[in-house]
Amino acid sequence: MSRRAATEADTSTKQRILAATAEVLGRNGRSKLSLSEVAAQAGVSRPTLYRWFASKEELLSAFSRYERQAFDSGLSKATAGLTGVEKLDAALRFIVEYQHAATGVRMVDIEPEHVIAEFSRVLPEMREGLQRLLPGSNAAVKAAAAIRIAISHYMIRSDDADQFLAQLRHVVGIKTPNSS
Repeated sequence: MSRRAATEADTSTKQRILAATAEVLGRNGRSKLSLSEVAAQAGVSRPTLYRWFASKEELLSAFSRYERQAFDSGLSKATAGLTGVEKLDAALRFIVEYQHAATGVRMVDIEPEHVIAEFSRVLPEMREGLQRLLPGSNAAVKAAAAIRIAISHYMIRSDDADQFLAQLRHVVGIKTPNSS
């Protein structure tokens, strides 16, 4: 196997482990996360999992970065080549789609205390990211309100993606043809 093929296989194994972590976390939560179950879900041996992640804490830390990269990458793709209001609206649509794409049991349903603690850690990052897309002197207020609406929809899930998007658009000041 060439060095490039080996690197791709390693990356694929790591990605499978991280994707499996999402599945196992969704079923069991952080406190009951089993590395054996993650290995089985990923289709790898425990020694292979330990080669990548020496501990549960290391795996969870990597998983947090993996999720953040997935979000950031998706947001970049959704807004690529756009500017101004079109870019902002694409970002809001992505937020709605990203939240509604998560199916099944969610971490907030299993370990709400952990999710609330994580929100307090990532809230400033999320606000700053959205604020960069907003014009005007009140961009920080609009971004904070939009992020809080998104968190509210995550905590108490709504199946109405259109209503969620309308709320985000309203709070940041995007006028839609149906708004008055």
